[in-house]
Parts: sequence; C-alpha cells; structure tokens
Amino acid sequence: MPKMTRRGFLVGCSASIAAMAGARINQVVFADPGTAVNSDVLITVFLRGGCDALNLLPPIAGADRGHYVSARPELYVPNSGQGAALALNGQFGLHPSAGGLYDLFQDQKLAIVQAVGLHEDTRSHFDAMTYMELGTPGSKSSTTGWLTRHLQTSSAAGTHPLMPAVAANSLPQQSLVGNSNTTTMTDPDQFNLNVGPYSWREQHKSTLEQLYSANSSDLHEAGQQAIDVINAVDFGDFDNYQPGNGAVYPDNSFGRRLKMIAYLVKLDLGLQVANVDLGGWDTHDNQGDGSSGYFSDQVETLSQGLTAFYADLDGCNGTTHNKKVTVAVMSEFGRRLRENDDGGTDHGHGGMMMVLGQNVNGGLYGNWPGLATAQLYDNADLAVTTDFRRVLSEILVKRLGNNNLDQIFPSYTGYTPMNIVNGSSGVITPPQYGAHNVFLPMVANNSGGC
Repeated sequence: MPKMTRRGFLVGCSASIAAMAGARINQVVFADPGTAVNSDVLITVFLRGGCDALNLLPPIAGADRGHYVSARPELYVPNSGQGAALALNGQFGLHPSAGGLYDLFQDQKLAIVQAVGLHEDTRSHFDAMTYMELGTPGSKSSTTGWLTRHLQTSSAAGTHPLMPAVAANSLPQQSLVGNSNTTTMTDPDQFNLNVGPYSWREQHKSTLEQLYSANSSDLHEAGQQAIDVINAVDFGDFDNYQPGNGAVYPDNSFGRRLKMIAYLVKLDLGLQVANVDLGGWDTHDNQGDGSSGYFSDQVETLSQGLTAFYADLDGCNGTTHNKKVTVAVMSEFGRRLRENDDGGTDHGHGGMMMVLGQNVNGGLYGNWPGLATAQLYDNADLAVTTDFRRVLSEILVKRLGNNNLDQIFPSYTGYTPMNIVNGSSGVITPPQYGAHNVFLPMVANNSGGC
C-alpha cells in the first residue's frame, strides 16, 4: 500500500460511495474542512421503542411517590436500601444503573427535562418517531428532516464542510432525510470501496482518483471528494484509536458508534451533526424489577456510553472538544404509569429528554404535571408539558447559531428558552417566525484523532 500523503488526511467520504459506479455518486458532495462558520456539533441520541421515563427518573417522595408505587408494585425503583434511586433532589432520583449520568448531573453538565414529548394523541412508534424526526408533529408529508433543514439554513450552509452530517447507522435516520451530504457509517474500519476483493481496493481507488482528477465536471469533483473522505477516515486508524482520559465505552454497537463519533469529532472534518440510535426500549414484558433486569441493563448501556463519550472528548492534546459538542437524548414517548400483567409497561405519552455538554446548565427542567389520575393524560399516562421542539430550538439558537425556527420546525411558534444551554457567543439573535413556513426541498450542492 502506498504511503498516505498529507492530502489524504485533509480530505473525506460518504457511504454512498459504496457503489462507486452507481447513479448516487453525484449526490456525494463535500468540500474543505475548517470552513464552517460555526464549529459547534450537535449529537442526537434516539432511544427507540419508547423509554420508560418514570423508571429512569422516578419520583422518590411526596404524593406522586405513592401513586407511582401503587401503580407499579413489581417494577418500582426503591428509594432506600439496596438498588435505591440516586437522589437528584428531594422529589426525583435517577435509576441506580445510571451512575455515570448521576455524576454528570452533579457536575452540572447534564440537564434533564421532564414531561417532554409530542402533544399529538398517538401511541404508534412509527407515527411518533416520524413526527419527531421530521420535526412536523401531526404531519408526515415533509420530504426533509429537521436536521436537514437546520443544515440548509445555518450560517455554515454555504461553506461546504467536508463531513457535515453523520448517521451512525446502516441508513440515515429520518431527521436527516433529504440531505445528500450525509455520511452513513457504522464502522470506520469497514468504510471503504465495496468493489471486488479487498486486496484490489487500493488499486481501484487509485484508478478512480486518476479518472476523477482528469476532468472538472460535477460528477468528477463529487467522485474525487468521496474518495477523499475514505482517505481521511482511513488515515485516522480507528482500529487503534485510544479514547481520551481512559474512557471505556460499553462493548456493544451503541458504545462503538459513540466512540466512532468522538473519533470523527477529533479528526476535525467539519462535522456539524451526528445521529446515533439505542434501540430496545419497547418494554411490554419482562422489564425487570425496579433495580435490575432488562431495563436496568438498557439504562446501564446508555449511562456508560454517554459517560465515556463525555470523558473521551474532555481534553485531547490540550483541546477540550466538549466545548463545542452538545448531546441531545430523546425517545418517541414514555410508558404507561401502571404496569401490565406481563411484567412490563405499555405505550404511554410524556417522556423525558437529556442534554449533555460543557455548555449545559445542569439540573431538572420542565413543569411536572403530577401522577394523580386526574393529572394524567387520558387518565393513564404522564402528561406532556414541554414540546420537544422547545428543547431542540434552544440548542439550535444558542449553540448552533441558527434562528430560522420557522423553517426548521414549521408550525411551531412561541419558542422561549428554558436556559438549558449557554450561548456560543455574547449575542443571541431572536428566532425567526412566520416568514418561511414551508418545507424546503433539498438541493444538492455540487461545488467543489487524537
């Protein structure tokens, strides 16, 4: 294999290149790193299946503690003794398997928003996830996701960073639908040309580079840039990547994908947004008791993964990457207050969100509606008192410098910050409303570790 040149380090890729001769090559478009106006990065973590927010953040005192224990005699998290909830204040605690998240909360780096979600009356996974990821509750007609519209309308939209968006998945999540510049990747070690035997790929790549450099058409430039991304990712040597500060990721796909995103942040390829999923939260049966079992293992994976991710980025050769990274965790809905006869919980309504980062004002946020029957949604579920778009809007405006909320979240108005995050600059531009309440089509732009 020829020695990697400096040019190989300064360039980058998209998973669309997997079929290099295919028609999708003209959608793979990147440009030089370091040109983005705003260098902040948003990582979204989607807990697919409907996370049981009432056991992740159980009430530990007061009247609602009584309602909670009465409704969940087999599933409730104890508030004392072995396996007790980790008290956040006098009223709520974290699940005992979330020790890493508890420490981040105590350090004021983790914000938890209670009773958050969709106001739509749906308990359908498909509908709820679509509404959230398109950013259009009540409508599934948009051809672009909310993160796609953010990328289109941000101050960095015309700078063409090398790798603006990454979906840590086999296919892009719906929040990035319509964005032809999304790199879809599950493992950097496997991120290469999928043409013929492995031993041929370097020669194929060299031949394609010569072919694409022979002309300056959009197709040739896009092909060259796609190969460049492969070179950049390959140069970083993910297989031998050592996380910072001794961070240990969970040994599963969630941990590996978070580790991959941290690695890409450190490569400085112009990453602006990244998505990662953690599935398995549809706990209709065998959820486990309050402190152990299946749900407890899920919480442990989530906590260990996010804790390792934060530690990994908290200083690297003198660079604290956490200064520019914000993590938003969400799920399509919560679970019913009352446990079912199968040792689980059914689809509910209100849930929770978490926001993690060095510029996060840690603490509990949102209006708690209560668990008395008259306070429940449909007499069964935690009510929603905070629209999920309010949380995301604050991150967009304050951290990513994008105030075009009317385009990112059509039909959502009246945003006010909850002061979950600090602004990336001294001046925060008020959000825009009413001027462009339309769904934007995605137009391909064909201009040219630590």
